[in-house]
Amino acid sequence: MANHKSALKRIRQAESRRLRNHYYAKTMRNALRKLRGTTDKAEATAQLPALQKMLDKLAKKNVIHWKKAANLKSGAAKFIAKLA
Repeated sequence: MANHKSALKRIRQAESRRLRNHYYAKTMRNALRKLRGTTDKAEATAQLPALQKMLDKLAKKNVIHWKKAANLKSGAAKFIAKLA
């Protein structure tokens, strides 16, 4: 068990951040899944800006790596380009 007040606070902060990061990462994965499940190009194009905004925010907060965000945005754009 922690011996200092600061260590106890660190444990509380780490747990709340872990839960918050898990929530936002899961939300991002669901948004990607929804986009990739779309067959309508207009609908997918409408979803893309929100997804890109979400990925940029998560990368800024270091929930995901910035290169992973770039790869996911690029993959989403390629997916939309392939839609007829």
